[in-house]
This record gives sequence, structure tokens and C-alpha cells, in this order.
Amino acid sequence: MMFNRRLTIAVLVAAVSMMGSAGAFAAEKKKAAPAPTAVEKPKPLPDPVARVNGVAIPAADLQKALAAFSKSPSAAQVPPGQEKAVQQFLLNQMIGGELMYQVAKNTPVKDQDKQINDALGRLKARFKTEDEYKKGLQEQGLNEKDLRELIQRNVVIENHIEQVVVPKQVVTDAEVKEFYDKNPETFTQPEQVRASHILITLDAKATDADKKKAKEKIEGLLKQAKAGADFAKLAQENSGCPSSKQGGDLGYFGKGQMVKPFEETAFSMKPGEVSGVVETQFGYHIIKLIEKKAPSKIPFNDVKAKITDSLKRKKVSEAINSIMEDAKKKAKIEVYLK
Repeated sequence: MMFNRRLTIAVLVAAVSMMGSAGAFAAEKKKAAPAPTAVEKPKPLPDPVARVNGVAIPAADLQKALAAFSKSPSAAQVPPGQEKAVQQFLLNQMIGGELMYQVAKNTPVKDQDKQINDALGRLKARFKTEDEYKKGLQEQGLNEKDLRELIQRNVVIENHIEQVVVPKQVVTDAEVKEFYDKNPETFTQPEQVRASHILITLDAKATDADKKKAKEKIEGLLKQAKAGADFAKLAQENSGCPSSKQGGDLGYFGKGQMVKPFEETAFSMKPGEVSGVVETQFGYHIIKLIEKKAPSKIPFNDVKAKITDSLKRKKVSEAINSIMEDAKKKAKIEVYLK
């Protein structure tokens, strides 16, 4: 079971522990956003901004984190006058990242250089050209050496989680069954239908003449279908939907997956029944209902693996939080940012 996170420049700049922190900060502030205040001219940052067990967190690193945050969608959700709160929040995340790295760095990493090179390669692959990649680094105030160092820290932390934390988190069959039994709504398959259709498409700019022609064609096909013609063959030869290749078969679908007029008609029909002409924004349809499934509970064995994985992830997350809390209690943390 791998818990690796995808790496991006913005995430790396803000350090490993900042993954998702921009959104978290915005969510925190949204709960009780203060009235906007006049924005003071930011004061120069002390350097370093903090020390964690004697290891300095340079002001330059916090500046890069702030730059990354400012380019994130969450930055727009932060009320005016909260610049200092953002600084403090990001610094706390960076302190957490340094603490986690210090906890993790004594766990040996197998093939560390290969893991770093692979992660760097995946990151580069997100850019169309080498120039775009270099420009992305430059915009974040990074060079490749800085980036490799940040990736290396991420690899060390992930390795520690995989090698030390994950194996200790055991999920029993009893826990899985208890979760299944206590959350029946999560494991209930809603009503579904399986239907085929024939579609005569209409362009958004269709004229009245176009609509009349399409309506005449669908009505002619409807007469054939009602008279007992092979519905699948009619769909293959006439339908404008990609499902025509499967004889118009759309497979099973639940409510909310199709446009309203189509859905309402399909769910009101009986298996084997052929509808009248149904108009949607896509054109004119004839629907044949193949089968209807009543709501049913998904068998335990079908979801056992997914529940186990979810509970395991939850335990790993809780264990990491516990490790961090313990590390904070034992650490000497000096914060110079006021």
C-alpha cells in the first residue's frame, strides 16, 4: 500500500507538510472571517524565521512558500488584512515539515537517488518543454538543486511512513465488518435501469425545417420499433449516438446520470417497453427499457477491500498526527516571526 503524494513545484516550494495547506488556511479563516482592515506595509522577515531543534528555517524559504500560496486559488479566499496570519500559518506548516523530516531521516532509504530522479522526471513531464520547466522553477525562485533537495526530503518522509508507520497500522476483519454494518447508506446501490435508445440529433442552430425533418424521421423509426422491428438494428443504422455501435445499449445508469426528460421516461417504463418520442437538448430519442434493478445493498465481500484500505489510511493519518504531536512536545522550537 503506497501513500505517495504527487509532487508539484508549488507544493514543493511550500515544503512537504504544506500539501493542501493553502486550502486548509482558507477554510479556517472562512469560519470566522474578520472585517477587512487596512493592509499595513509588510515588515522585513527576520532571518531565520524559526529554528527547530537548532535547524534554521530561512526567511527565503518562507518567502517562497508565500509566493506559492499567492498563486493558489485559495489565496483569493483570504480576507484583506490577513497577511500576517498567512505568514504564521505557513510557517507552522514548515515547522511541522521540518519536525517530520527530523523524525524520518534516520530510517534508511533504499534506492534514494533513483526515487529522487523518478520524482523529478514525473515533475518535468508535466511541462511541455525544458524552457517551460525552467521558467516554472524561476517563477518560484528555485533552481534544480533546490528542487532535488525538496524532493529528497519528501522521499525520506514517505519512506519513513511506508517502512515504519504503515506496517504498525492493522485493520481487523471485525473493524471492517463493523464499519460496513454501521454505514448501510454508504453501501446501498440505488435503483438502476438498463436502456437502449435511438437518437436523431439536432444541432443547436437547427432551423424549423431541420426539426421537422428530424421529427418525421424519429416518428417513422418509432412506428417500426412498435411494429416489432429489431431495435438494435434500427439503432445501429440510424442513431446519432456513439452507443449505436452497441445497438443503442447505454448499459446501467442511476438517477442523475442522464438529462431529466430522458431519465424520467426511462425510470417510468417497464422492461421490454418502448417509449414514445422523447425530446432533449441532444435531439429526439426513442427509448427501450431492457432491465430495471431495485435498490440493493452492495455485498460485503464486494467492498471489503475498499473499506480496509480506507480504514488503514485513516489509521496512518492518525498515527502521523500522533507522531507530530509527540515530536512537538520534545522539540525545542524557536519562532522569531512576530
